[in-house]
Amino acid sequence: MSSLETEPEFRTKSETTAPNDVQFRGSTDFVLITDHRTSQYRSQEQLLTNPEEEQSCMRKIFRKKILYKRLPILQWLPKYTVADAIGDLIAGITVGLTVIPQGLAYSSVAGLPTQFGLYGSFMGCFVYVILGTCKDSTVGSTAIASLLTYQVAKGVWQRAVLLTFITGLMEICMSIFRLGFLVDFVSGPVSAGFTSAVALIVSTSQVKNILGVKSEGASFLQRWISMINDIHNIRVNDAILGCCCVIILISLRAVGRIKLGPKESGELKWYQGLLNRMFWFMGVMRNATLVITCAAVSMYLESQGKHYFRLTGHVPEGLPIPAIPPFSIEAMPGNETLGIPPIEGESFFTMISNLGYGLIIVPMIAMLENISVCKAFAKGKPIDATQELFAIGVANVANSFFQGYRGNGGLARSAVNNASGVRTPMANLYIGLVVMFALVYLTKYFYFIPLTVLGAIIISAVIFQLQYHVIKPMWRSKRSDLIPGVVAFITCLVLPLEIGILIAIGVNMLFILYHSARPKVSLETIETMEGYKFLKLTPDRCLIFPSVEFVRNMVLKSGNKTHLPVVLDCTYIYGADYTAAKVISSMVEDFKKRGQKLIFFNLKPSVVHIFEGLKCKLVLCYNAKSLLDELKQTETPTVKSECDIPPSLKFDMSNGDNQSTTSTITLTKYKSRF
Repeated sequence: MSSLETEPEFRTKSETTAPNDVQFRGSTDFVLITDHRTSQYRSQEQLLTNPEEEQSCMRKIFRKKILYKRLPILQWLPKYTVADAIGDLIAGITVGLTVIPQGLAYSSVAGLPTQFGLYGSFMGCFVYVILGTCKDSTVGSTAIASLLTYQVAKGVWQRAVLLTFITGLMEICMSIFRLGFLVDFVSGPVSAGFTSAVALIVSTSQVKNILGVKSEGASFLQRWISMINDIHNIRVNDAILGCCCVIILISLRAVGRIKLGPKESGELKWYQGLLNRMFWFMGVMRNATLVITCAAVSMYLESQGKHYFRLTGHVPEGLPIPAIPPFSIEAMPGNETLGIPPIEGESFFTMISNLGYGLIIVPMIAMLENISVCKAFAKGKPIDATQELFAIGVANVANSFFQGYRGNGGLARSAVNNASGVRTPMANLYIGLVVMFALVYLTKYFYFIPLTVLGAIIISAVIFQLQYHVIKPMWRSKRSDLIPGVVAFITCLVLPLEIGILIAIGVNMLFILYHSARPKVSLETIETMEGYKFLKLTPDRCLIFPSVEFVRNMVLKSGNKTHLPVVLDCTYIYGADYTAAKVISSMVEDFKKRGQKLIFFNLKPSVVHIFEGLKCKLVLCYNAKSLLDELKQTETPTVKSECDIPPSLKFDMSNGDNQSTTSTITLTKYKSRF
């Protein structure tokens, strides 16, 4: 409520026959303003009590606070118990067995050899143990990171590793300069549309493995057109196995959510608890179980000389050799006999040019994905976005030294981690060790994994990321929010992801600018107890260049329809700019030329300073008494007989001199919105 409306010296006079042309439509959004006082003076007052002792204490606390914030392991490691170690060990092994098949599968989404999915799934985990803040989050290959890597690096592993290194450095710099607020420019509808588009694109990229057809092109439509054109080359065995695997994985996912007995764990019988744990284990281990089973069957068939399925093929054994990320690509001749195409050389600047917009978009999307994972398991606790950004940046820099491509916090893996009873980020240590064990001892068995099984794992995982459930609530709350969501969905399907998300963010910004350019302005006719009347207009937000012309036109149009003084209630105007000052100066001159009083009520000193920069002479009032004095200079009071007022509308109001006076208010209140 405006501060002017609370003044006891004024009452509202209604106008039931307001002309239609006075009512203007604008944005219904509002800005709630509380207190604009700066804390500078309060801080100085506190320091003046005991400056030396206070500053010394603050300096010590500041250092300790920063150390604990940047090394979160110092907070939970001293309290680490045997129960925590057992919980983390079980969760780490469970998630590690999930990461292995996912890493193998996501490498094909990134367009890279199979081993690269595992190369980027262990060093990031080790870093996150020290720097991570969320106990449930794990760092590794994800659908979004893999797809972005493919669209930016175009399947060249040197570019993918360099992208990981540079974007990691950018995330570190963003955390140092506290640029985590940039993720706020990606609204919920845009994020939902982007995630849904990624789910469809990733699923489409794996249909080729299930059907055994060719899939070429960078966009969703190009891939489907390519697969339809090559549908006559479908491999029936792969298609049948792939479809069966998708059905099995989805069924096991449903089985893992079965809960027998009452909801309260204390009321469960022993056999109900045992069955619930068995169902949960079947759901969690569905990927690893399916991969092991199909690999064993494929190995047996291969030993019998029966080549029914396309296999993963050779995966290099052992851990990657630590090396500096490639800053250039050496040209290499091809081999027509072996079907190896020639490789063109690229300099560092050529590689950077080829990465293009991805160097900006990838860190932003990664930050959005990581923060979403942390919020999903925070249970209302605050999230340190700056520290999470720093941890993921350092993790990706470490990945790049082991030929790994980008890794983010995955929601599916984190859900498994949470359900497995994780206690601290130490579980990431065991996840990394499981992946390293697989690279050293199990790569020879990866050869027999059918590609269609890996495709089924990805499809069954990302298909549930379609954000269709947000459409109905969005339709009920604010339908216009569907527009940027639909734009993000369509553009990301038709265009490369980095361009599609930029277009969607741009459309969303246009909506924000529209609302800022069309503020809500309330219009009232106010009458003092002495009978002085004036027209009061109250904008609900700051005056900046998109909105000031709209407000100016409304004030001038309203002022032209009456001879009353116009009072602009500036309670909610907490900021202005040069354009606003210029327009306000022109508006003041217009009112001065036609001899109509324009009064600015409760205009904040910081805004006055901006307006006075253009030598704009304003009539300022900061209380009811000064406003009444200004009105006395411009208008003769309207005197009404007390007998004309219905008894129900009479009430006493005390003025500043402690004198009781009868005040009136009419039956209805006129307030129009601009």
